[in-house]
Amino acid sequence: MKENTSLKVAMIGHKRIPSREGGIEIVVEELSIRMAKKGIEVTCYNRKGKHALDKSQKVNHIKEYKGVKLKSVLTIDMKGLAAMTSSFFGAIKILFSKNNIVHFHAEGPCAMIPIIKFFSKKKIIVTIHGLDWQRAKWGGFATKYIKFGEKMAAKYADEIIVLSENVKKYFKDTYNRETNFIPNGVNKPDIKDVDIIKDKFDLAKDSYILFLGRLVPEKGIHYLIEAYNKINTDKKLVIAGGSSDTDTYFNELKEKAKDNTNIIFTGFVQGEELEELYSNAYIYVLPSDLEGMPLSLLEAMSYKNCCLTSDIPECKTVMDDNGVTFKKSDVNDLKEKLQYLVDNVDKVNKYKSEAQEYILKKYNWDDVVDKTIELYKKEKK
Repeated sequence: MKENTSLKVAMIGHKRIPSREGGIEIVVEELSIRMAKKGIEVTCYNRKGKHALDKSQKVNHIKEYKGVKLKSVLTIDMKGLAAMTSSFFGAIKILFSKNNIVHFHAEGPCAMIPIIKFFSKKKIIVTIHGLDWQRAKWGGFATKYIKFGEKMAAKYADEIIVLSENVKKYFKDTYNRETNFIPNGVNKPDIKDVDIIKDKFDLAKDSYILFLGRLVPEKGIHYLIEAYNKINTDKKLVIAGGSSDTDTYFNELKEKAKDNTNIIFTGFVQGEELEELYSNAYIYVLPSDLEGMPLSLLEAMSYKNCCLTSDIPECKTVMDDNGVTFKKSDVNDLKEKLQYLVDNVDKVNKYKSEAQEYILKKYNWDDVVDKTIELYKKEKK
């Protein structure tokens, strides 16, 4: 414990913790809480502004959470500006702080690395959660800005963490930059009975197919709706999650689903409602074209789910042979795999019975934290 007290870590790049607004927020929260328990002083620089996934929800600007210090930073709460402004003002605050480690999360915020690099001796760690400039929701300027952040990370970060071998290879091929492969972890959950989701959506155990995540184009939800509309089943399709700067896409999804009353959009979910959805799904589907490391897939498997994903490396690596894949972007193949799983309960139950033990053994948060702390303590080059 004492050997860690000299570490004062700033986390930046997430929206806010405590929160489940996205995978980055989950990672920052899991790392920060565990590091604080190990005697490290951790400060998370949270965005001000509204909840990104549900504007109706109130944001509580608390100053401490489970031993982690929280500081709010000035944020212009407009599409395209929130991430950039919070990163800039957060970097300025960190520059004048006593933190000796600055841990950037995601590529866009890394555009602010020069502020820290050129005006302090703080050590800079970066976690690349995915190649964000590839995501379909970004326009021309945003794509260039994110790509600039990636270049700043490759050039100036003391250590870079990547979540997949695919991204590790990309950084080596593109920048001749060595990186550290440290995948995310997952916790063992409590399996919940139907309660809230029964009252709210009339859902019973194994009565629905579940997608859970942000409603953004790269998640491939449009493929899932098209495929689901073509299969024979009385199981409902539950699409759980909120839009993030992508209202146009959300409206497109609603249009595709308008003639099928068995398709349910829940909006942003958290807490016991989210736990119940994971716990009682017949299968979990992640039809993404692009992922960094899909935390929702790890979580779905931890809840003993049979998972069907696209065959991108980031999903296949997580599941290995413990799930089913379809050809990326191929609606017909997704339809066939969905129908197969709907018709073969024994196969689904086999995957369900093996998923949790496999995923909890392979992805452990305590291991992730220990490896990250090793990088914090590593001599600067």
